[in-house]
Order: sequence, then structure tokens, then C-alpha cells
Amino acid sequence: MAKSIFELNEVYFSYLNKIPALNGVNLSIEEGSRSAVIGANGTGKSTLLAMLDALVFPRRGSFRAFDKEMSENILNNDEFCRFFRGRVGFVFQNPDTQLFCPTVKEDIIFGPLQLGVAHNEVVRRLEGVAATLKIGHLLDRSPHQLSIGEKKKVAIGSVLAIEPEVLLLDEPTAGLDPQTTRDIIDILIAQNKAGRTIITATHDLHIVDEISDVVYVFGFEKKIVKTAPSSEVLADQNFLQEHNLIHIHRHQHKNLVHLHSH
Repeated sequence: MAKSIFELNEVYFSYLNKIPALNGVNLSIEEGSRSAVIGANGTGKSTLLAMLDALVFPRRGSFRAFDKEMSENILNNDEFCRFFRGRVGFVFQNPDTQLFCPTVKEDIIFGPLQLGVAHNEVVRRLEGVAATLKIGHLLDRSPHQLSIGEKKKVAIGSVLAIEPEVLLLDEPTAGLDPQTTRDIIDILIAQNKAGRTIITATHDLHIVDEISDVVYVFGFEKKIVKTAPSSEVLADQNFLQEHNLIHIHRHQHKNLVHLHSH
């Protein structure tokens, strides 16, 4: 039986104690699994990932990670904080939030250095990440001079260099060209085959079937309204339209107008 990494039970969270973000979320993520989190804007996807990364904590309900009850206080324990930060990596939706060093190289090695990884091992990880992501030619560049696709790859690289057990990704393919999207999908598939747990929040339904086996759908009430295999969720066009996950595209052929869902 697969081991559970994350367990959320009736979790509620509000920003500033007055802006609801999660309303009774129940979730269980197993080790080595591939999950996608989908939902309309503002339904709680990014907040869920932030909680799984221990950036925010429940106002009510329980959140367990690696068999520990999670709270602000537990991260005050240096040993557990180092343990957790070495096992969970978060790729933010906006790479400019994540990339802050003068060069790509420094951004990639920042995490391992903070975790006390030995110099020789840091070099090995840097070389491995650069080869995997094909970004060796960018190492001496400033991250803020890169294209959005290049920034996304560097942000992923800075997380992979930690060699975490869990990868959390918030909209990793948003705004990318088709080839860069393909590259990132292939990276996620390879990381999961290597044993890592992958949890991806996305609006790009065309990638969901490739990067996940289970899909968690957030509804407008800011809780999970459906948990099912990706094939089942993607096949239910009425459900997807009801939750603002597909749009209707208008085509005009001469005097005839056709509506198609996408």
C-alpha cells in the first residue's frame, strides 16, 4: 500500500482572517503519485499548493505532512524545517517571484547551499540540472533577461537542484510556446518515473492527461467538488463547462456561426 505524504482534513483558510480561500478541503496525496489540481480562477488552487509547501497553515482543520501535524511552530524546529524544505519543492506561477540571484547559476545552487549540501555535490547537481533542462548556455545570464519560457525552466531547475521527493507546480506551462510546454511536460513525466510525487495546478486541460492520474477539481465554493481519474474528468464536458474549465469558441463560415467547446 502506498504511503501518504499529505493529508488534509476539513481544512479552512482565510487571508487576513476575512478573505476565504479554502472551505473544508479534504485531500490525500500518496507517495509517487501524479495529481492535477484544476478549477476556475480564485477557487483555491494556489492556496492549496502554498499550504502543501508550508507557507500557510489551516485556520481550522488538520494538515499532516510526512506523518507530522503541520503548524507554524513545527517549522521553528531547525531539524524538521531542513527535513521538510529538502523534500518539498515549489515552482511558483510567476518565476520572477522565485528568481532573485544575479545569475542563473546562483539561483540553481542557492537551495542546495542553504541546505548545507557539500560543494562537490552542489556542482554535480548544477551540471545535472543544466543538462536535463538544456540550459547550460544560460548559466551566466541574469534571470531577468530571459524569456518567460527560459525563466520557467530555471525556476524548475532551482527546485530540482534540491532533489526533493515532492514537486509542487503552479501553472508551469501558462503562457509558454508549444515546444517549451512539451519540454516541461516531458520533464514532469521523467521526474515522476524517477519516483517523485508530482502535484500540478493548471488551467491547461490539454496537459492534464499526460501529467496526472488523479484530478482534484476545485469549485466556486473553494473546496474540492470532484476527485476522479483524469480521463473521467476530461470526458465530462458538461461538468467542465459548469466549472468554467472550458470555453465556447465561435467560428463563422460565410453566414453560418458554429460554437465549439475547447
